[in-house]
Amino acid sequence: MHRDKRIAGRMRLQRPASEGIFHQSVGDVQLVLEARQMRTPLNILYNFHWVVPGDVARSAQAYLGFLKPFLASNGIKAMINLRGRHPSWGWWLHEERVCRLSGIAHFDATLDSRHLPSRALLMTLFDAFDAAPRPFLIKCSGGQDRTSFAAALYIVHRDGWSEQGKARAQFARFPYLHFPKPEQHWLQQFLDHAHAEASGAPLSAWVRGDYDPARLAAWLEAKGMGGSFKGIFGRR
Repeated sequence: MHRDKRIAGRMRLQRPASEGIFHQSVGDVQLVLEARQMRTPLNILYNFHWVVPGDVARSAQAYLGFLKPFLASNGIKAMINLRGRHPSWGWWLHEERVCRLSGIAHFDATLDSRHLPSRALLMTLFDAFDAAPRPFLIKCSGGQDRTSFAAALYIVHRDGWSEQGKARAQFARFPYLHFPKPEQHWLQQFLDHAHAEASGAPLSAWVRGDYDPARLAAWLEAKGMGGSFKGIFGRR
């Protein structure tokens, strides 16, 4: 009987966040949600995780022909592709076709993990955040770097600057497999720069009105992080 009481006590500590797991760390909450999710083989294969359960998820490119059942099993209503629009490439044609025939909205955005994004690229991403039916899926190739960045931006876009800790958790090595190369370290620094420059304004408003990748580059260089990026996207 005492053992049953101890088990029941532990189970009460693992109730969903909506019931009040506010005292646990972000990492503990993530572990609870992952355990409840009962991850399927396809979710493991495609590095699938919920960013905000029932609202937004993240993953890698769904290769090997399992895209349709993968999306259906997770109830995905829209996809934001961070690899850009590539109608001459097989993976993009297949992805677009599966989404179209399945009634899933498909949005193309472009991010480069080694190049600082232009304002236009980020505006396209935020437009997709706002337009996509829920739940939507954010994905790149491996679901590790660009997807971590986009997921972090989404959390601050959705919940405000007070949730920066939760946003930064999207860059965790585990379970997301984010192991950045030297020229990808700017990804985690972006929110620090944005928060300092935005002066309390919403992230998307700052991006649309004041973000300048050249200022971001100068800020990184002043911090001794000139090697954390390869350049600015679209500029030689």
